Amino acid sequence: MGEGDVGMRCFAVKLTGVSKIYSLKNKTSKQKFYALKDISFEVQKGDIVGILGTNGSGKSTLSMLLAEIMTPDMGHIGINGKTALISIQTGLNMQLTGIENIYLKGALLGLPKDEIEKVISVVMDFSELGDFLYEPVKNYSSGMKSRLGFSISMALNPDIIIVDEALSVGDKAFADKCLKKFNELKAEGKTIFFISHSLNQVKQFCTKGLWIEDGILKAYGPIEEVSVLYSNYLSQLSKLSEIERKEYKQKIFKNRLVEDQKVRLSLWSRMLTK
Repeated sequence: MGEGDVGMRCFAVKLTGVSKIYSLKNKTSKQKFYALKDISFEVQKGDIVGILGTNGSGKSTLSMLLAEIMTPDMGHIGINGKTALISIQTGLNMQLTGIENIYLKGALLGLPKDEIEKVISVVMDFSELGDFLYEPVKNYSSGMKSRLGFSISMALNPDIIIVDEALSVGDKAFADKCLKKFNELKAEGKTIFFISHSLNQVKQFCTKGLWIEDGILKAYGPIEEVSVLYSNYLSQLSKLSEIERKEYKQKIFKNRLVEDQKVRLSLWSRMLTK
């Protein structure tokens, strides 16, 4: 086995030139923008990566790409293992009960009924939701949804776990319980992506940092180094007035807009005919 084979065996996730494009939510405009633009990085098995970035930077889009819920418009994503996204907003059917959601998730993964029954037992024990598991998820609080989503994902024993702000809601006792579970998974060599607004939590738990800002990868490396860069950026932002910050964000957003190919071709044609 050559060195190249060893490298292929070790990586968990590899992104090469990945871009994701969304349409603006404006009925009068067909303009599109880059949620993520030309993102490339490689994560090894067993890495614990903290994803940093301000609101609207592209963190949640990246989490859904990593979880294979959506596909990139450009570039390639290599995933080596079974993934699970733990997010308040994703992966649960609001009309179904907690138990029905477990059955649905298990069925989608092709698990036999006896395996799903085992998953239900684990979820009941870890989530501590009791009889609420027999209630429709639409009646759950955000903390209860987080408990259910986390417990289902852990029971399915994924290789790659993406946690998107799931510990930012609910009680501290359950958050501590989740962090303890993460440390167990860390010891088992699982790969974890951790998205949180708590920089201290990210620094405490993660070994690597990945900073996404305005759809662009700003830094990727040891968490100590990346967190300093991100903190400095936040410090600079805090010094701006409300008007200055708004102007700055507008300027940055213009750089994320996707040029209309037809407009560019039309302008080019006019130049040629002059």
